[in-house]
Amino acid sequence: MFLSKNLGVNEDGHLTIGGVDCVKLAKEYATPVYVMDEALIRENCRNFKSSIEKFYDKNGLVCYASKAFCCKEICRIMKEEDMGLDVVSGGELFTALSVGFPAAKICFHGNNKTDDEITLALSHGVGRIVVDNFSELERLENLSSKLRKKANIMLRVKPGIDAHTHDFIKTGQIDSKFGLALETGEAFEAVKYAISLENVILKGLHCHIGSQIFDIEPFELAAKVMLEFMAKISNELSYSISELNLGGGFGIKYLSEHDPAPYEAYMERVSKVIKQSCKELDIPQPFVMIEPGRSIVGAAGITLYTVGAVKEIPGVRTYVSVDGGMCDNPRYALYRSQYEAVLANKASDPKDTVVTIAGKCCESGDLIGENIPLQKAEPGDIIAVLATGAYNYSMSSNYNRIAKPPVVMVSKGNSKVIVKRETLDDLIRNDL
Repeated sequence: MFLSKNLGVNEDGHLTIGGVDCVKLAKEYATPVYVMDEALIRENCRNFKSSIEKFYDKNGLVCYASKAFCCKEICRIMKEEDMGLDVVSGGELFTALSVGFPAAKICFHGNNKTDDEITLALSHGVGRIVVDNFSELERLENLSSKLRKKANIMLRVKPGIDAHTHDFIKTGQIDSKFGLALETGEAFEAVKYAISLENVILKGLHCHIGSQIFDIEPFELAAKVMLEFMAKISNELSYSISELNLGGGFGIKYLSEHDPAPYEAYMERVSKVIKQSCKELDIPQPFVMIEPGRSIVGAAGITLYTVGAVKEIPGVRTYVSVDGGMCDNPRYALYRSQYEAVLANKASDPKDTVVTIAGKCCESGDLIGENIPLQKAEPGDIIAVLATGAYNYSMSSNYNRIAKPPVVMVSKGNSKVIVKRETLDDLIRNDL
C-alpha cells in the first residue's frame, strides 16, 4: 500500500511511521512537521556497509552525503554507524565536527570552496578534499603551506556519462559546473599539476554522474571509464591512484511505479566491472568509496501538514491548501518532482479524489504536486507527503518570512525533536 515498509495503518485507521501514530505526532508537535524514522536510516546505512564489505572485501567506505539532510543528530547517527561523511560547505563540516565526527572520515566537496572553508578543513585534518578545478589546487597548495599541513585530495572528474535523469541534476557530462573533463584533457593536466605540488597529495579520483538514477549501467560505465583513466595515469605518469570515489545518485521510490534496484545489486554489478577492469588494465584494485544520501534518508522521512482551504474549480481541478509549501519542500517547484500523499487521519479510506496540493506562499507555483490521488480532504485533515526525508529540510527557506518546521525523530515507538521549530523571533534575529 505504501512506498516504504516503515509506514502502516493502525486500528484507528491512522497512518503510522515506525509504528508511531502520525495524527498524534501532528497533535503533539503541530504542523507542518518533518518526521524521520531512525530505524530505517540505520538499516539503510548497514545495508550499504554490508555490501561494501561483501563485494569489495571490506576495502571501501560508505560516506553519507549530508546535503540530503544535515543536522547534529544525523551526524551522530552516522558516527555511531561507522559511516564516512560527505560535506559540501563549511556549515556542513562545522555541524559534523560539533558532534565529534572523525575528520579523517570526511570528504569535503564543493566547486567553489572559500579560503575560510579550506582552512577549516585543513586545520581539523579532514581526510579528503575533493578538488574541483585548477584555481582550487593552487589555493590549496598555498594554504597548506601556510598552515604547514599536507592536504590529501581527490580530483573530481567528469566521466562523460549520461545518467538519464533530470537536466538540473546531471553532473557527469562535459557541460557541468562540477569537475574536470576527460574529453578535453583537462583532467589529465590537473593530475600532472597536482602531483607536482609539494603540499598536496593526490590520493584518488572522484566522479558523480547525477541523482535519482534507476539504471545500474551508467554506474558500471562510469567505473570502467574512471579505471581506464587511472591506468593512463599509471602508464604515462608512473603515478598510482589508490582510491576511487564513485559518488552517489541511487534512485528511491517516490511513486508506486518506481522500481529502484536493490543497493546490493548495484554494488555487486559495479564490483564485477571494477575487478575485471583492474585485471585487464593491470592496475591494483582501488579503495572504493560511495556517497549515498537520498537513498539513506529519503524514504525514512515524511512531512505532515494540516489542510486549510479546499477549493474546487469545476471541470478544472481541486486545490487542497496546506500550512506549508515550497518553503519547506521546494522540489516540485524546482524539478517537478512527484510525490505520493495520504490523509493520515483517513489512511484506511480509498483514495477517491485527485487533487493539487497547494502551499501557503504567495506564488502561483507554490505547489507540492498536481494530480495526486488522495482521500476526500476537508479542513483540519492531516496530509502526509511521503518520502520527504531528503532535500526537503535541507533546501527549505524562509520565503514570505515563514518559519521553518521542526524535525522529529521516531524510534522504538517514541519520538523526540532533533531540530527545533523556528520562532518569529528567529526570523528577525539577524536583522539590524
